[in-house]
Amino acid sequence: MSADRAAGDFGSKLRDARERRGISLRQIANATKISISALEALERNDISRLPGGIFSRAFVRSYAVEVGLDPEATIQDFITQFPHDSVTAGHPTSEQVEDNEALESNRRIASTLLRLIAISVPIAGVVVYVGIAERGAPSRAASEPVAVTTPAPVAPTPPVTPPAAPAPPASTASPAPEIPRPAPPRSVATPPPASSAAPSVELAATDRLRVGLSATRSCWVSATVDGQKVIQRLLQAGEQQTMEVHREILLIAGDAAALTMTLNGAAAKPLGRSGQVVTARFTPKNFKEYLPSQ
Repeated sequence: MSADRAAGDFGSKLRDARERRGISLRQIANATKISISALEALERNDISRLPGGIFSRAFVRSYAVEVGLDPEATIQDFITQFPHDSVTAGHPTSEQVEDNEALESNRRIASTLLRLIAISVPIAGVVVYVGIAERGAPSRAASEPVAVTTPAPVAPTPPVTPPAAPAPPASTASPAPEIPRPAPPRSVATPPPASSAAPSVELAATDRLRVGLSATRSCWVSATVDGQKVIQRLLQAGEQQTMEVHREILLIAGDAAALTMTLNGAAAKPLGRSGQVVTARFTPKNFKEYLPSQ
């Protein structure tokens, strides 16, 4: 049998053993870390593509183990089929084998990078979409109104509106003041009986009444002038209010002793006791009844 026929028989023996076990060259390359090009050259009996010497025999041993052949017998068969000088003759081509291995390594790295890119692109798209959606969404804090509730010691009344233009004076005498019956704990300041003694300052009846309020401490006040609500809030200590009255003023004080009052410039009598809720009605005709007697 010629050397070429023997060489052909060795490579065929390896390939037949691999195919019987159903193993691919890729699987052997992954297990042995030998490049596929070197394994293909071994099956083709192209020893010029092997590194030569003990390295070629190491390749044969690893291949034999993976395909289920006896490693020692396969190496002896390889040495018998390929004389020593033929094996060493292929050694100068080891640089080419190394180039093929480097190329195979580069292919693996490129494949890994492509897989990473394929995974990262959809993730980046999702992140960008979420960022755009968050920037486009309206601010929830800006859309929610802020409710401010101010507690009041009495029942709520209509909102404050600017006082109406002065109305012409009544052509007939106004009836006596009508004091409402407030619900407990509010009490009504009843005007004192008319005194025969005249005040120290002569105050003639007029068609207008100037009412001045001054808070000595915090006091909740509601004032309705000629049918228009002009005050409904908490007056702070030292705060003053002046109102022009043509027909009547309905005054409610949450703390009667915390509020001092002047009527047409004259100091009025105290509205009530400390902590007492008082409701009083004043007109240009009856205001002198709330002035101190002389």
